[in-house]
Amino acid sequence: MAATRKKNKAGRRILAAGAGLATVGALVAALPAGAAQGSAEAGHGNGKGWGRMVDVQLLSFNDLHGTLEPAAGSSGQVTRVKEDGTTEKVDAGGVEYLATHLREARKGNRYSITAAAGDMIGASPLVSGLFHDEPTVHALNRLDLDVTSVGNHEFDEGAAELRRMQYGGCHPTAGCFGEEKGFKPFRGADFPYLAANVTVEKTGRPVLDPTFVWEKDGVRIGFIGVTLEGTPNVVTAEGVKGLKFGDEVETINKYTKILERKGVKSIVALVHEGGMPASGAYNYNCDGDGDGTGEGVSGAIVDIAKNVSPQVDALVTGHTHQAYVCTIPDPAGKPRLVTSASSFGKLYTDTTLTYDRRTKDIVRTAVDSANHVVTRDVPKAGDMSRLIKDWNELAAPIANRPQGWIAADINGRGSTAFEKPLGDVIADAQLEGLAPADKGGAQLAFMNPGGIRADLVYKASGSEGDGVVTYGEAFTVQPFTNMMNVVDLSGANVIAALKQQVSGSNLNAVKILQVSKGLTYTLDMTKTGADRVVDGSIKLNGEPIDPSKTYRVAMNEFLAGGGDGFPALATGTNKLVGASDLDLFNAYLAAHSSATAPLAVPAANRITVVQ
Repeated sequence: MAATRKKNKAGRRILAAGAGLATVGALVAALPAGAAQGSAEAGHGNGKGWGRMVDVQLLSFNDLHGTLEPAAGSSGQVTRVKEDGTTEKVDAGGVEYLATHLREARKGNRYSITAAAGDMIGASPLVSGLFHDEPTVHALNRLDLDVTSVGNHEFDEGAAELRRMQYGGCHPTAGCFGEEKGFKPFRGADFPYLAANVTVEKTGRPVLDPTFVWEKDGVRIGFIGVTLEGTPNVVTAEGVKGLKFGDEVETINKYTKILERKGVKSIVALVHEGGMPASGAYNYNCDGDGDGTGEGVSGAIVDIAKNVSPQVDALVTGHTHQAYVCTIPDPAGKPRLVTSASSFGKLYTDTTLTYDRRTKDIVRTAVDSANHVVTRDVPKAGDMSRLIKDWNELAAPIANRPQGWIAADINGRGSTAFEKPLGDVIADAQLEGLAPADKGGAQLAFMNPGGIRADLVYKASGSEGDGVVTYGEAFTVQPFTNMMNVVDLSGANVIAALKQQVSGSNLNAVKILQVSKGLTYTLDMTKTGADRVVDGSIKLNGEPIDPSKTYRVAMNEFLAGGGDGFPALATGTNKLVGASDLDLFNAYLAAHSSATAPLAVPAANRITVVQ
């Protein structure tokens, strides 16, 4: 258990065990504003810890995704609103800088907790992903992370691998990494992963600890960690095999009651589910006129926040890779803090929780919070630099291999368009690799947009030269190594899948599939639901898709299982399993580019969008 491994932090925090699981207490409702002000005036500790009122610093972040080095291109930038109302892009992120910022932020704070809201690992760049994310767990240990919830990507390799991340041990097939460099065996996370709403189907017990209590000098802050209930829809079936994912609100409220009985009266919920802010700038005023109605953010987190017990005083969220610090009313109508710190270690949130020693509760009227940029104008943390250097040296023989050449940036993750230039390249690579009769006979290919994890950036990040795409860069774009499937789909189900992009579970958060060359259609965003995909506009090589005809369709195993809200794609038959998506991507780069004829940016003209 984390409590026994991290003996050097026993004075800072504890795990409260119950029935073999860590438990935490619920927050009591905030004091009336007048009482809170009177208490603060009478005996505020100013963070020193000796008065009645104690300032507890909560530093938080989310969705790191193993991004140890600064992300390239737009993935490594945040948007800032300047005083004159204009915006600017700021380079941000990288754990060498994140460590420096967090360590500086903790100075002068006697009570400081660092927490995260999931997806610390998974979909990671090569320096972490090649080693099954052991490097990232090492980095998080050095960051002094106290606690995190699980996210959906923590299940990419299944429950057994997640437990290995928590408890340590060598990988079951790859073995121990870095033995030739004298690395010690992987010891696992020094912090607890919380998975309150993820249970083992056979036993009904949480797959990992549901709750955690941080304690120092009698100050106790409880944490409950959950991931989105819809995790099975965004992870391969194998990754969530044997697991059940419960409702976020019901789970948090359940453990709030349990933990309240344990005497812990202050809670933060770590929720790997999020929202969409009204602005893309990290420092915009999310609350507008300050009425605490939560109008500055929309999406799944709003309903969760409005229904989670009033005993919970703050929600640290993630999953949507957005930045916001908002207040959303709890079921009692009182404003409650909800935060998210973008992704890839580009921001961290600094929240002050004022703790009343007499009531053992957070004075919610005194809670203050803001997002801060992990700028790259500070000294790098030496221990993180050494860690990255060591793992990069192990990865170098593979990571530095040239795979192809590009003429300019080909944007994927950084593109805001429905049809992404890099999405076209990936879909074409899948079609080309699986079109031969002995490879599956594919006639068209679909690629899920969430599986495109980065951009291909022209400017070299290392010594390979501008325009060169290395294996490491290609891996960062396609890190899942999903096996490709080619299946028979009726034309009716091809049409149904395209309509499911904008209906069903994707009605309010559309997921536009990237399509291979030859497939065209019109997307009319002035309409609603499935009607947005214009009937009769779907064509393959200029011919309308025939609902009664059978087509051979290539897609990764995630989509072939109906992932991302595409049940029509799960109806495929006569399946042939092909090469991995990454192998096909690299093969396409090699076949279609050279130093003298680099791959051009696609026109991205397959989907006609009416706004």
